[in-house]
Amino acid sequence: MSNPTCTDWLSHRSEIRVLDCTIRDGGLMNNHQFEDRVVKDVYEACVAAGIDYMEIGYRASRKNIKLGEHGCWKYCQEEDIRRIVGDNATALKLSIMADAGKCDYREDIPSKKDSVIDLVRVACYVHQVPMALDMLKDARDKGYETTVNLMAVTTVGDCELDAALELLATSEAQAIYVVDSFGALYPQQTRRLVQKYLQHAKAGGMEVGIHAHNNLQLAYANTIEAIALGANYLDATMAGLGRGAGNCPMELLLGLLRNPRYKLRPVLECVDQTIEPLRKDLGWGFDLPYMLTGLFNQHPRAAIKFNAVPERGNIGGFYEAICDAH
Repeated sequence: MSNPTCTDWLSHRSEIRVLDCTIRDGGLMNNHQFEDRVVKDVYEACVAAGIDYMEIGYRASRKNIKLGEHGCWKYCQEEDIRRIVGDNATALKLSIMADAGKCDYREDIPSKKDSVIDLVRVACYVHQVPMALDMLKDARDKGYETTVNLMAVTTVGDCELDAALELLATSEAQAIYVVDSFGALYPQQTRRLVQKYLQHAKAGGMEVGIHAHNNLQLAYANTIEAIALGANYLDATMAGLGRGAGNCPMELLLGLLRNPRYKLRPVLECVDQTIEPLRKDLGWGFDLPYMLTGLFNQHPRAAIKFNAVPERGNIGGFYEAICDAH
């Protein structure tokens, strides 16, 4: 695992892996109901751009679901994935995310030999780490690459976080992600967390990743900070499409890396022709309600609910409500 200095952080690092989570994170804005055309366009852009991984959606339990409530990218069944990618005879690796407690992973995730998926990303909260350890082992035993996203880390105290990281450092994950679920981190805080994660990850021979949200317009800045310190697994989305305020934009990240392995033009064309036309209906990106939930380190669900009303209320009243809930 590399440990770059301040002078060489923009040099080409062979360890860096870029993961596109446009469809998975963006699906939280439309109940995962993307048309096949959109998913196919993102897939082809990722292939042409030389991106390392594309996360095509969630693998979630289908027990007791309401028919039509969610699109197929909530469940990512093999037949749906193959409808887009065939056998994926490309260098691009495909990923799914499995949330602890929301995936019947023993039944829902088949052996790798029966799947076009390459990477299983397990997402968990601190109290779910024991379950995540079992999920990671299950996926690795089935032949997959594995990483873990430790969510809502801005709500976790140092002692509890250290205990969780100590356990995850012994897991089957190849990388542990710093996840700014609420878009509340500033670069100084990102620096402290990445350094902490690196300390634990090195002991287990693992890498560190960064998944940033843009409530304070700092997703890109926090990603840069993480890269400079040695985080090598980098999440981004086309045009920043993602839950609420969105994510670090892929076009900015590839422009920053300046690595000939990555091609910017296919991403620019995908953003222009496929993603930006969705903005009017999906409404992701920085705005005042998402900013306020980020400032107060709160889940963006209140801002999502506020924005869902056609004639949304007074922003001052929303501010007071957020203050009262803090």
